Amino acid sequence: MYKKSFTGGSTRGSSRRSYGGKSPSFSGGRSSYGGRSQKGPVRTRQMAGRGRSRFGGGQYIDPSKFINKAVITEEIEHFVPEHKFDDFAIDQILKTAIVAKKYILPTPIQDKAIPHILKGLDVVGIANTGTGKTAAFLLPLINKVIQNRKEQILVIVPTRELAVQIDTELRGFTKGMKIYSVCCYGGASIGQQIRDLKYFNNFIIGTPGRLKDLIDRKMINLARFETIVLDEADRMLDMGFVTDMRFVMGLMPKERQTLFFSATISSEIESLIKEFLREPVRISVKTGDTSKNVDQDVVRIQRGSNKIDVLHDLLTKPEFNKVLIFGRTKHGVESISKTLTERGIKVESIHGNKNQARRQRALSSFKNNGIQALVATDVAARGLDIDNVSHVINFDIPATYDDYVHRIGRTGRANKKGKALTFLE
Repeated sequence: MYKKSFTGGSTRGSSRRSYGGKSPSFSGGRSSYGGRSQKGPVRTRQMAGRGRSRFGGGQYIDPSKFINKAVITEEIEHFVPEHKFDDFAIDQILKTAIVAKKYILPTPIQDKAIPHILKGLDVVGIANTGTGKTAAFLLPLINKVIQNRKEQILVIVPTRELAVQIDTELRGFTKGMKIYSVCCYGGASIGQQIRDLKYFNNFIIGTPGRLKDLIDRKMINLARFETIVLDEADRMLDMGFVTDMRFVMGLMPKERQTLFFSATISSEIESLIKEFLREPVRISVKTGDTSKNVDQDVVRIQRGSNKIDVLHDLLTKPEFNKVLIFGRTKHGVESISKTLTERGIKVESIHGNKNQARRQRALSSFKNNGIQALVATDVAARGLDIDNVSHVINFDIPATYDDYVHRIGRTGRANKKGKALTFLE
């Protein structure tokens, strides 16, 4: 069967177009925004400090990495799963739930990981964002609970939004099964979480800091948990949660099943894998740093021009119908959101200074198309699964290239095409 797919060919451009009038210009390849461009390397001044870019103040990122044209080609589907969901050794009630969720064939990470998890093995799963990692660990673990109703499983994630998303997906699969879960994260009432923990829960899903707090209060007894999932562990390391992660792992039984899922991996993460896992099965289905479904380009801003004007003009174009905008700081994100609102754009913001209820309302409104744009710090860069995001705009350069990979992974999901634009001053 033939299927449309997107093959990324790195196209580097050097045209020094700049925003000087009614429409912004884009560098790189044959961008649909900027017409033809000259060929050649992108030249960018660097700060005097080693490894620092004048754009972000963090890791130096060659601007050519922000340009990668997605080209539509007709080709034979390259991935043929070895299994159907019906082939997996799971309970029939779970198979029925999978059909009800309209899952047809396993994604590569699901196809490769689920059989090993069902065998009780430790697994390290590396896959591009948006490829179904959550279901890859949830489905076999739900089956584990069906087989033993006393089973308790801990899932640790870096952000509250991801915790809520995983819990929602879990509840979608387990409707009517009497499988219970609780979400534990900061920014929400710890009193309510303590009340929920007084009841038996098969799954506890939470962020490291809040989990440590609840463990210190004797509300979670990790000696009873024989399965743990570390999802987006590289992000937890970036956020400074490594001490809390070690604290949690140190209280768990030595005989346990540990699952480790992420879109990226580093030498520090390799050290954690050696520390936490026992002879894990390694599964990597990554096809590249960034999704080939994402058309990546840059927008060059002329000195003296206003970035917010450029952003506003983009958002008035009809194709920018569901846009995720990333800023560097909480204050900056709130300022962008306020300015766009004053200009008549339907927009909300997400950042660390907002409480969980307001963050969830903003996220829900974006998911349900109640607003055109969501402005966020990197709290929204990892794990969030939002359908049909047309564009990701990096209003501010990310601190690291890994952050860039995760940011633009919010578009071009589920084999759909997406676009990512990065502002360069």
